[in-house]
This record gives sequence, C-alpha cells and structure tokens, in this order.
Amino acid sequence: MTLKRSLTVAAVAMGMAMAGSMSVAAADDDTLVIGAPLALTGGLADEGKKQKDVWKLWLDKINAAGGIDVAGKKMQVKFVEYDYQTDGKRAGQLAEKLITDDGVDVLMAPFGSGHTKIIAAVAERYQVPMLACVASSVSVYDQGFKYLFGTLAPNTGMTESMVEFFKEKNPDLKKVAVYGRDDVFPKSMATALANSAETGGLDVVYNELYAVGTMDHSAAISAIKSADPDWVYMTGYTQDLILGRKQLADMGVSAPIVTMVTGPAYREFTEGLGKLADGITSSTWWHHSTAYTDAVGAWSSTADFYEDFTAAYKSDPDYIAASCAAAADVLVNAVKVAGSKDKQAVRDALAATDILTFYGPIDFGDNGMNQGREMPIIQVQGEDIKVLYPESIVNADMKMIK
Repeated sequence: MTLKRSLTVAAVAMGMAMAGSMSVAAADDDTLVIGAPLALTGGLADEGKKQKDVWKLWLDKINAAGGIDVAGKKMQVKFVEYDYQTDGKRAGQLAEKLITDDGVDVLMAPFGSGHTKIIAAVAERYQVPMLACVASSVSVYDQGFKYLFGTLAPNTGMTESMVEFFKEKNPDLKKVAVYGRDDVFPKSMATALANSAETGGLDVVYNELYAVGTMDHSAAISAIKSADPDWVYMTGYTQDLILGRKQLADMGVSAPIVTMVTGPAYREFTEGLGKLADGITSSTWWHHSTAYTDAVGAWSSTADFYEDFTAAYKSDPDYIAASCAAAADVLVNAVKVAGSKDKQAVRDALAATDILTFYGPIDFGDNGMNQGREMPIIQVQGEDIKVLYPESIVNADMKMIK
C-alpha cells in the first residue's frame, strides 16, 4: 500500500468561514492553508488531540468573524491535518506531503521537540514558515533554521527558578535524584535540572536516563531509593510518568518532593494516578490564572480564552492548548503585517514579531524562540492543580509529600 493511500486524514478543510462554492484559483488566492502533522494515535495521542481540539476552537472563532482581514479584504483559513501515528519518520514524510501535494502556506509543528526538529528540517528545505507551539529545547533552535519559530520560552529558566524555590520552601533539601527519558525534550530538562541543582549547591546523588519505551523502572528506582534523595525529579511524557509514579510508590520511595515534567499539567496524569498524583510538582509554561488583556488575536484576554475553552471542552486548558492557539494568532498577525501569504514575507514578519497575546508576550529571538520569562511551578493538591510560583499568580502554599 502506498504512503498516500495509507494516510489517516484527521481533518481536511476543517472549516471555511463562508458558505458556497469557490474556484480552486480563488481558494488559492483567498485562503490561508495551514498544514499540521499530528500524533493522533500512538504514544503521543493525548497531546496530539489537545492540539487538534484547540485549533478547531480557534478556527471556529476565526470563521465566526468571517475570516481574517488582510490588505483590505477577507481571507479564509483552512487546516489540513494528517495523523503521523507518533512515528518521527512518518511525521517528516507527511510534512513534505503537506507542502508538495497539499500546497500549504505554513506548517504547525506537532507535540515535542524531537518531532518538531524533524519537521523543521523539511520546512527549511522548502522555505515554508513553521510555528512550533510545544517545543522548548534549545537544541531544536540552534540548527540555524530561518523558518522555524516557537511560542514556548526556553526550558532552562524553569529549572533554575525551581531549585531556588524548593530550597526556600524546604531548608533541609540537600540531595536530588534526576531520572530522565532519553529523548530530546525530556533529556534536556533532566540535564538542565542536574546542572541547576549543582549550581544551586545541591548534591545530585543519581543522574541517569531511561530508554524510550521502558516499562520497568525497578532497577533505577532501587538505586534512587538507596541514594535516599530529598527530591526526585523525573522527566518524560504522560504515560511514562504515570508508570514511574506508580513504581516509585510500589517500591517505597518517600522523598518529600517528587517532580514530574510535564505530566501533572495534564488531566490524563491526575486521572490516571488518582491519589498517587497528590503532591506531585511540575513546571509549565502557562496557567489560566495569568490575566493578560488588550491582546492581539482571536481572544482579547486570558479570561476570554478560558471561558471559550471550558465551555467547549468542559475542562481547564493547559499550556499546550494556550501555546498552540497563540501560535495560530501569531501566524495571522504575521500574514496581516506581510499583507499577503507570500512565504518569504510571512517569514520576515514572524521574525519581527513583538506582540501580546492572551497567552502572554511573543517576541522571537534571533534563533526563533520566544523570549524567556517567569514560568509557573505547579502542584497537584487533591483533585486540583495549584500554582506555587511566581508570586503574581500564586493560589496555594507548597505541600511536602509525606
């Protein structure tokens, strides 16, 4: 079976703002076509569905306004999405298909730094602007790509603030164990935390990586238990961390601080663990407690976005939803500034972006990453996610795990 025949089309032409037929030529001139390879099945399906859902919400908002205003006329917006089944090689193939067969004007990257890096290389080869909304590893942006732009801030600032905050909250904190998934983003977070811990005067008593797909962490957890850390820091994706937390509990690891990045930001993590999720800390790029107003884009404030999202999906939006919706707003702003969907003009407008969205400020640096800022530290408390830091949005005190 050919690749083209085997593709799962998640949503083609998700919506046109205006009813009625349109000639192919007119559609080419008057429609902004956004391509998105998404992980809708496989290990990252939970994360891929979050992207798909929020882009539908965003597109519905754009359609309700009749499209976008570009150079004095209305331009329609269309998404073309394919399921790459959490397979990096397939993601690259589908990105190329979106460019060469579907003729997309811009690409949206899927979840994760590793797969974003693969697709960024394809976008660069064809000189197609690409927005990444869930890739924060600096290693993705240090390749010299000129067409890649990311709405997440660098992940390194997260670990520095976390070390200082936890030392303040627990003066007895001396030893930390670091256990990371051997994959681009989780590995970079584990490395950053180990470095920040050492710089902050903590003793890193365990620092190892586990292979993608690992189902038995008992050997590593046994070593961690023997090291008797005050803080266990584990990185990975939602299912990795659910499994890791269960095995930590089964083997009696009782550190007063357990941090998992990035699982606790997701409803799937807390629902999957129940009471075992209580007390787990994490870091994230955004929380709906932020209160940005007078924003550019489909939503003029954080509160407006929160209201629409909760009405549509009956749950709180996390940073994936917010960052990906903001990435779409940034794209529209760049098209408006460019006055067309010309790829080079849009790319140049993206490079010059300095705007405030409901998600927060977007100001791309020379490498295409959004500039750093204080990012929330969160904790599962009961059935809720509470914000511990920064002071401007704190809504709970930190609790130690007993």
